[in-house]
Amino acid sequence: MKKHILLTGKPGVGKTSVIKKILSLSKLDAGGFFTEEIRVMDRRMGFRVVTLDGEDGILAHVDCNSNYKVSKYRVDLDSFERVAIPALENAMKNKSIVVIDEIGTMELFSLKFKNLVSNILNGGKTLLCVIKEDGDIFTEAIKKRHDIAILTVTYENRESLPEKVFEMLKAMRMC
Repeated sequence: MKKHILLTGKPGVGKTSVIKKILSLSKLDAGGFFTEEIRVMDRRMGFRVVTLDGEDGILAHVDCNSNYKVSKYRVDLDSFERVAIPALENAMKNKSIVVIDEIGTMELFSLKFKNLVSNILNGGKTLLCVIKEDGDIFTEAIKKRHDIAILTVTYENRESLPEKVFEMLKAMRMC
């Protein structure tokens, strides 16, 4: 029996939108976080992390002073951990479903985050997350687990996928 649902796909295909639509289909007992673009006059300047409880912080920004860099963005590890880690810990304790958008290159600079992801996967809660398509050792090990279902989001299926995932969650008795 699958316990966790991972969404993957090309950048910009709509993975975050799929998760948001899944959560809007029903009042799911979920906690965790999303990432959103920070745009200034149609230019992407970075990414923020936003919890399902409405807290937010910077994940990465072009003007951030950090040694952790992905493309032109510098990762604000302190801000990310200050917002994301408590949201995930709270979801593990108090919710049925833990939402992570995403297990990606920027987030994986955080050792605390990686440890928490491992604890979630090995714990009693269901993980609904986005995972980067191009793997590294950590994400490839997750993808090989027997208790996960991986769904690839495409332009063709992104409208129907939320309902399919919602039905999978119902079958897992998560909603």
